[in-house]
Amino acid sequence: MPAGQLRFILNFAVPLALAMGLSFALYLALTWSARQSDHLAQERQSQLVTLIVSNMQAGIAHDQESASVWDDAVRVVMNQTPDREWLENNLGQWMQTYFQHDGAFIVSPKDDILLGFLDGQTDRHAAYARIADVVRPLIGKLRSRLARQDDTGVDDHVLSIGESDIGSIGSRPAIISLKPIISDSGKIEQVPGEEFIHIAVRFLDGSFLDKIGRDYLFENLHFTRIDAVRDSQSRAPLRTASGTLIGYLTWTPFRPGTAVLSNATPFLAGGAALLLVLTGLLGALAWRRSYHLIRSRRQLEHMAHSDGLTSLPNRASFSRHLGSVLAKRRPADTIAVLYLDLDRFKEVNDTLGHFIGDALLVEVAARLKETIGQSVGIVARVGGDEFTVAVTTADVEAIERLCEALVAAIRRPLVIEGHPITIGLSAGVAIAAEDCRDASELTRKADIALYHAKAAGRNRYAIFGTHMDELVRARREMEQDLRMALEGSQQINVHYQPVYSAKDQVLKGVEALVRWRHPQKGSIPPDIFIPVAEETRLIEPLGELVLREACSAAMHWPDLTVAVNASAIELRNETYAMRVLSILHATGLDPKRLEIEITESALADNSGHCERNIASLRVIGIRFALDDFGTGFSSFGRLQSLDVDRIKIDKCFVDGFGKPGGNEEIVRAMIKLAQAKGLRTTAEGIETAEQNAVLQRLGCDDVQGYLLSRPMPAEAIDAMLADDATTRRVL
Repeated sequence: MPAGQLRFILNFAVPLALAMGLSFALYLALTWSARQSDHLAQERQSQLVTLIVSNMQAGIAHDQESASVWDDAVRVVMNQTPDREWLENNLGQWMQTYFQHDGAFIVSPKDDILLGFLDGQTDRHAAYARIADVVRPLIGKLRSRLARQDDTGVDDHVLSIGESDIGSIGSRPAIISLKPIISDSGKIEQVPGEEFIHIAVRFLDGSFLDKIGRDYLFENLHFTRIDAVRDSQSRAPLRTASGTLIGYLTWTPFRPGTAVLSNATPFLAGGAALLLVLTGLLGALAWRRSYHLIRSRRQLEHMAHSDGLTSLPNRASFSRHLGSVLAKRRPADTIAVLYLDLDRFKEVNDTLGHFIGDALLVEVAARLKETIGQSVGIVARVGGDEFTVAVTTADVEAIERLCEALVAAIRRPLVIEGHPITIGLSAGVAIAAEDCRDASELTRKADIALYHAKAAGRNRYAIFGTHMDELVRARREMEQDLRMALEGSQQINVHYQPVYSAKDQVLKGVEALVRWRHPQKGSIPPDIFIPVAEETRLIEPLGELVLREACSAAMHWPDLTVAVNASAIELRNETYAMRVLSILHATGLDPKRLEIEITESALADNSGHCERNIASLRVIGIRFALDDFGTGFSSFGRLQSLDVDRIKIDKCFVDGFGKPGGNEEIVRAMIKLAQAKGLRTTAEGIETAEQNAVLQRLGCDDVQGYLLSRPMPAEAIDAMLADDATTRRVL
């Protein structure tokens, strides 16, 4: 071979061939990497679409229970001439306006259609005809379960059984969800299997897909029939509960790898001199894209097992971990669950707002993790201001020391966004027996112990003992007794404490105070049963009973005003103002004679329901008083914006009169502030003549307390007013 040819081959052809081979190998490697990246991206999108549809199906059923588990709804549908306008407002168009449901129906036990609309079609029979083929099997199945009284799936979050499926309505895919209309109190008798059924419909196209596309960056997301799917599209199948395929949700797939390859191809034509540089850069770029996809998938997995605010494990993750620890325990291990609850967190949240509350939870989580340490156990957030801890130590004494350290760590003052905050921690402890393998039972015992720790005064811990189950049973018994008392057993009655003018000591009004006399247990103090009523939402029927009794009694006392206490829970109910108006109408009491006493936590309601209820009732002349003024987080600072007519000065300030460092100047400032805002003042807990005289001198408007009069039944007020008018003055 001539030397020239050999040099050509060695100096050009071989390097060229090597360069071409390396370029081709690089191209193949990039193509493979691109396909892998595309595959990961498409798999992640498909999983996300399936999860969204599944969550929507569960969410619609949850939405229905806000109106279908309701005594008022049961009464209306069971009426021989049901109020269709009421049904339309509360179980029909409201579902569309508030939850964006596309259709709603109510079907009677005889398959009559009481209510129905679908996607703008308001003729209920014509609308129902469009879904009849899909819902008939679901109705039959649900009625069969109701007749058997099958409560599978019902728990603290799911209030009633139901049936749900994905089906075709015309050519459109939709979620169809059925729920029985049942009593929330259990007081209305219904024949199992003959309940009225509420049907909700949500189409899985149109606005639903537009929102998903915007929120999750899906391009050209739409519903496609089975025979119209193109290979170039990513898709997620839509199947009925029986597995029948009705179509696909399709979209233009996100192909990060292909995008990288398209950008890289022109550079491959660059020359041999840049080959290694380009290979390194493009390889790094492809790896980075793949890494981001993998990291995104890991983030999704992390979100499924972690609390979004604090990044701690969530309830499900904690339960799995605890089950694993119990299964693998060694004979020498002492395993315990700590159930933690923050004391006074709700006050911080209501007063300073959810932003400060969230920041506080993040700081608490950090302190808990720091105190516990990874080698001892794990801490999880299971909801609200509740945390759980699983620890493995050598003995019980170590667990007690850990509890003391946790309580001390959380009690240390914090400063968040310039606000000094001091909270506390209560802990319940359950120590696993040697044969314990049930994680949920161990957690339940820790929760019971927590209840006892809080009952004992908070900022402490309690270790579960067998006696605690008995105490919990006693609390549940009190709840049942209170329910029975509210059903008309004459155990609940109302007493009235007179309120006098501070200036001339003339009787001006009364405050209604609830009393409970149990047939076996005798008189039960309000500070015992009112918290139980609030926790179980019995406070609403209790408050309605007191308000009705007080308004009826006040009709016999035309010269007196009557004050009634209202819980923040009552005020947060959208229907509170309507219920008050109904009672005033039934009793005939002039609204201007009624005063409702509220606490500062009601004014801090972020939902706006309290504010709207108060505004609606003030319009008709009802007055509002702020009870226990000066004992909250920021009563003085908030006085400028309080929508009330009167402030009530708490007994704790009055008790300090006449003592070194007394509270006279504090009360003077309260009265002056109220007068500057045009508000009236009432002082509570007057027990001595000296206190009465000081309040007269400070300019307080009204006073009440044992010095002037104890609470008394309505008959005693009648007798007082029947005497000569001079007896209405305190002598």
